[in-house]
Amino acid sequence: MRRALAILAGLIVTAALWEGYKAVGSPDGTVLLGVRILPRADDLSMPHLWTIAQRLGRPELTGGDPVWTVVLRACLFTLGITAAGFVAGAVVGLLLAVAMQRFRIVERGLLPYVILSQTVPLVALAPLVAGWGGSIMPAWATVAVIAAYLAFFPIAVGMLRGLQSPSAGGEELMRSYAAGWWRTLVKLRFPAALPYLFPALRLAGAAAVVGAVVGEISTGTRGGIGRLIIEYSREATSDPAKVYTAMLGAALLGLLVAGAVSLLEVPLMRHRRHVEVVTL
Repeated sequence: MRRALAILAGLIVTAALWEGYKAVGSPDGTVLLGVRILPRADDLSMPHLWTIAQRLGRPELTGGDPVWTVVLRACLFTLGITAAGFVAGAVVGLLLAVAMQRFRIVERGLLPYVILSQTVPLVALAPLVAGWGGSIMPAWATVAVIAAYLAFFPIAVGMLRGLQSPSAGGEELMRSYAAGWWRTLVKLRFPAALPYLFPALRLAGAAAVVGAVVGEISTGTRGGIGRLIIEYSREATSDPAKVYTAMLGAALLGLLVAGAVSLLEVPLMRHRRHVEVVTL
């Protein structure tokens, strides 16, 4: 409940800042030393929020479906790709974290390259992935690979830190029980890693959405919210509110994925606390 109220408060503050800046901002933007530091506040660049809401209810084209139904279908399409990429990225990230925790030489040799992989611009990588997999994978799978590429990194780093977090006393206790590596991993390291894992999963979920949207834009995959943003941006001069409807859909999609991860966190963290109490 507190988290939901915090999200609601954040949305209210964002809306107040938007409308407040539109009321007092310059139509030409705020310029400092010849550099525009704040956007233009005219109706073409920043439509009123109620104008965007009204545009959601009007037809996309004359006689067509309302914009909100088109945006919803696009979000569901992108959600499916995001889910596939998120799961693939989570599996890869978890396996890498376990391998790096188990073998120090793997951590020393692989971790720098895991970090280096995130410095490659996604807009440059996406066409390469599309070219490599275009002949063997459908378009949606190519976009899922791009989403997985962004999702695996926070999970691998966060899970590695969590697996290395148990105290020396806990590890010594497991050795006194003659517990092997696998039992120590399951009984000690995995429960200790949960507080590190779920923030990483939330970051990975948001990154997977970004990867899916950018992947759809870069590869030209139709049906998703990324492609819809490009199509609506072509009408920005004549129908600026329409562009913001697609961007609103992408933002809500990211919140939905992060919320789904948070729902998964509740029972697992409650079980972890219960296990700690019983153990004590």
